[in-house]
Amino acid sequence: MSGTEQGAGGSRGERGRRVGRPRAQARPDSGLTPRQELLAAAGELFTTRGYTATTTRAIAERAGMRQATMYHYVSGKEELLAELLEGTVTPSLALAESLLADRELPAERRLWELCRADVELLCAGPHNLGALYLLPEVRAERFAAFRSARGELRRAYAALLAATAVGAALPPGELALRADLLFALIEGVILAPRDRAGSDFASATADAALRLVGCP
Repeated sequence: MSGTEQGAGGSRGERGRRVGRPRAQARPDSGLTPRQELLAAAGELFTTRGYTATTTRAIAERAGMRQATMYHYVSGKEELLAELLEGTVTPSLALAESLLADRELPAERRLWELCRADVELLCAGPHNLGALYLLPEVRAERFAAFRSARGELRRAYAALLAATAVGAALPPGELALRADLLFALIEGVILAPRDRAGSDFASATADAALRLVGCP
């Protein structure tokens, strides 16, 4: 559950980039590629105006380019939303897979590290991209990859919990319930005030998450 403007500037930034298209207006050099500028603009507008109310023209203008130029880099706002959503999950999923393979650290510590990093990711950037999870459009087939990655992340949380001393002693039904509660607490930070985001908030949330499931 677990990019943000972080998601907007991720490894896909160069994908689909071409040259030779003029900008609609001069903009200060942001250091972003045109595709990254479109992702940043979409993230801002989707979270402030709403997904349905945001037009592709508004995204293009916010990114400093013509609407026709926008289609040179992306197919439309669904593609932008899909990439923004995936950017809030795939880094945490990669970390979870690494932590599951790590046998040096105690399972409780690995679970805490995942909670902390996931909260930091969800709270990163100026706009609350996690709130986009609540969009009804996210149930469409176009966003199946995001939903799949989110499901894998949920299962990784459950696997790390099961590896702890507390989790290993729980019956399957109780383990599943606690894993669901844990995942819900972490994703619940999207409802917290944005001015609370930061490393202290992430650490405190990770502490609370482990207390919730009974881990020391």
